[in-house]
Amino acid sequence: ALFSLFAGATGDILPDSLPSVPGTLPHFLKEPEDSYIIKSNPIKLLCRAVPALQIFFKCNGEWVHQNEHVSREYMDQNTGLKVREVLINVSRQQVEDFHGPEDYWCLCVAWSHLGTSKSRKATVHIAYLRKNFEQDPQGKEVPIKGMIVLHCRPPEGVPTAEVEWLKNEELVSSLTDDNIDTRADHNLIINEARLSDSGNYTCLASNIVAKRRSATATVVVFVNGGWSLWTEWSPCNVPCGRGVQKRSRTCTNPAPLNGGAFCQGMSVQKITCNALCPIDGGWEKWSEWTACSVQCERQRRRECNNPPPRHRGIMCEGPSNATENCTGGMCTQNGKLLHDVKPQSMDGSNDVALYSGLGSGVVVVAVLVVAVMLYRRSQSNYGVDVIDSSALTGGFQSFTFKTPRQGSPLLLNSSLQPDLTVGRTYSSPICFKDSIDNKELFDPLPDIKVKVQSSFMVSLGVDDRAEYHAPKGHPPETFPRGLNRDYSNSTVERRSTKKGLLIPNGPPLTPTKDQMRTTGVFGHLGGRLVVPNTGVSLLVPHGAITEDTSWEMYMVINQGESSFQTEEGCEILLGPEVTYGPLGLDLSSPVAMTIAHCAEVDTENWNIQLKRKTQDNSWEEVMSVEDESTFCYCLMDSSSCHLLLDQPGSYALVGEPLTQAAVKRLKLAVFGSMGATPMDYSLRVYCVDDTPYAFQGVVATETSRGGQLLEEPKMLPFRGNTFSLQVYIQDVPQFLWSIKPFTTCQEFSFSQVWCSNQKPLHCAFSLERNSPTTTQLSCKISVRQVKGHEQILQVYTSVAESKKESVPFFMQTDCTVTSQTGPKAFKIPLSIRQRICATFDTANAKGKDWQLLAQKLHLDRNLSYFLKQQSPSAVILSLWEARHQDTGDLDSLASALEEIGKIHSKSTAAKSQEDPESDLVHHLGTGSPGNPVCGMGKLTNHETANSVPEYTG
Repeated sequence: ALFSLFAGATGDILPDSLPSVPGTLPHFLKEPEDSYIIKSNPIKLLCRAVPALQIFFKCNGEWVHQNEHVSREYMDQNTGLKVREVLINVSRQQVEDFHGPEDYWCLCVAWSHLGTSKSRKATVHIAYLRKNFEQDPQGKEVPIKGMIVLHCRPPEGVPTAEVEWLKNEELVSSLTDDNIDTRADHNLIINEARLSDSGNYTCLASNIVAKRRSATATVVVFVNGGWSLWTEWSPCNVPCGRGVQKRSRTCTNPAPLNGGAFCQGMSVQKITCNALCPIDGGWEKWSEWTACSVQCERQRRRECNNPPPRHRGIMCEGPSNATENCTGGMCTQNGKLLHDVKPQSMDGSNDVALYSGLGSGVVVVAVLVVAVMLYRRSQSNYGVDVIDSSALTGGFQSFTFKTPRQGSPLLLNSSLQPDLTVGRTYSSPICFKDSIDNKELFDPLPDIKVKVQSSFMVSLGVDDRAEYHAPKGHPPETFPRGLNRDYSNSTVERRSTKKGLLIPNGPPLTPTKDQMRTTGVFGHLGGRLVVPNTGVSLLVPHGAITEDTSWEMYMVINQGESSFQTEEGCEILLGPEVTYGPLGLDLSSPVAMTIAHCAEVDTENWNIQLKRKTQDNSWEEVMSVEDESTFCYCLMDSSSCHLLLDQPGSYALVGEPLTQAAVKRLKLAVFGSMGATPMDYSLRVYCVDDTPYAFQGVVATETSRGGQLLEEPKMLPFRGNTFSLQVYIQDVPQFLWSIKPFTTCQEFSFSQVWCSNQKPLHCAFSLERNSPTTTQLSCKISVRQVKGHEQILQVYTSVAESKKESVPFFMQTDCTVTSQTGPKAFKIPLSIRQRICATFDTANAKGKDWQLLAQKLHLDRNLSYFLKQQSPSAVILSLWEARHQDTGDLDSLASALEEIGKIHSKSTAAKSQEDPESDLVHHLGTGSPGNPVCGMGKLTNHETANSVPEYTG
């Protein structure tokens, strides 16, 4: 009856409670929540209770009419109880029409048999956000390391607006930068201003209704100029008397930037100086004559003390001593007077006859000695022990390839561009010269006649012209027998013959866009492959390919996206990915590959590994450069890695930093070119791994743009300390040039630089001339790592109003030959190499074997690898060849052999005292010319017939 009465009511007056009935009090599963009305959209308030016979809403103390309720009832599957749910809508008009002491509120009341329960009050607000900020941030000019405070008071709104800050339209977060503090009062605080903090800042206020942007505040971080240290005082400007000395300083520590104040004070100081005038020396009077001596002479002397020379004065001219005959010429040399000397014959006929006889005897003896030596030479073979080091340096000329740089390195106009192949940029080999046009660079040793320095240092006396020189009128052939020069350009199927070319089936050898490739045909004599301007080369030793067999070999550098996946903070590529082949290559001794790298080699900070690509294009570790292995040999120099490899394939040098002190070298270069209009000029700064191959990418890019190299590239050590790399442009004449705002400092993140993997990074500075008459540009480019090293690139160039024809950076007209075969590809002549191998491959009781050779050549690490080779000495010499390919001389090898010779000379002298009958030649000459030497097979008839030793001593 009670509920019927409630159903018939109008809803204007309802009781707050009902009489108690048996049952349970209602429990609210969901109560109404505070809500905001956005624009004109009504909000929904929901109540859910169990057990509940009825639920009604009460808003602002009044019951909501039954017709405005939407209710439903369902069974709770877990408890088996009936759940009642009621929903009402509250419109914007209802809230606006309410005028009470409190906010608009609603609650719900639920009935059960036991009684009633009330929910919490839920308030309803109309959401809004005003348009105008109560306080906009103001632009500032702040000195570097000063504090920046930007105030912001957002517009009034319900709910209260949240504030964020934008810098150059990018969100600023204090979570990623400890230097930035965004406080609850909505202000932005930068504790220490940096150049990179310059920019346009905007305060962004937002709530559920809208977003509002404040006026933009421009922040400029400027640098006041600071004086550099004074230079040393200049010399006095006069050689004698009162003069002036000067010293100077520049406003570059730091240079003023972004409107910073110029240095106050003098840039030049002067002081007076007194230069002591030189006093020339003067002679004193002659002393008295001495008494007449038994030689019938008397003397007198004088001193240069009247005055003595002082203050750079000139010494006295003339003799300080005088001598004269004191008997008027009547005295002979033995002190006797002339009239006491017996007359002698003046024609000297007896002396002439005596000296003539002695001379004839000397000539006869010399002829006999030469005859005996020629006889011994004709009977001698290759039974030679250690070679005289002078044979290596006496006739073999070193060679380098360097193009002289024209003009001043600091002033380059658009009509004259530098040649980036100059030798001082990289010391790695660039390319081979043509064997016909540059014959003198590859000629072997001339006739060597070496002086024997000890009983051990047996003279070589090499006369190997026929071994390397073709007959007159016939240029030497670098390809194996039966093959011409054009053969390397042909494509043939693999065939196995006793005398022919072996090429396995596989992809064609045509270079692709993403590859740098070089090929060559090699036979028993071996040779060398070089990829120009990349620091990558491959040495095929003599005898590595069996006789009467030839292979077409190739070497490729991957220029596309690296297949080596770099993990953040872990392994990085230190050099290019290099592939050599063909895959079916069969060699009897390892090849020597050289790859330039960019790491500062330090075993405490780096773990450097050699990796090889597998068939599924993943990378597997071959060895760590510090480990010992019998499958591979790795020798790390400061800028190159030299590998001895048995298996063809793709290889890469990978580095894992062990500490933050790990350093990799960066090459920095600045290029310039005219912009879109005659008044614009663009400067581009490149940061690239310090390898010749990586710099090639910069060259290719700038060649296509017609850019000019404005300063000699420089090296910057980059540490693995997670700090970024910053690039500044400084000292731009503001009255002549203008630069785009806020671009004076640009930044590369640490990961961009550290994980560049041989790919160049660059940033650009756009400048504009204030007048067409401006033809000169001078400025500085500062590149530094935060909390690290800094490098300065000085730019001084002439700027033309129109583009001129650009000059290529790499003048490769001389780089036409990238492969050499036969003896001309090696620095050590073949006959000398064979004799070294014959000497050191044979074990010796006194330790004079290949291990001593490795020790003297500083290659005595991982000796177990050499031990497994057929000829350890040959592999050691191949590694020496690869290591010294850029020096072009044999000094280190000659010095090592000379040291070994001195050591053995002492031991030989001791043995001679014990066994005087032992013959030195028999003791040293243990080789046989008919036996295979150095694992290279027998000498050919051509070599043996023309290698007649000749030695003098």
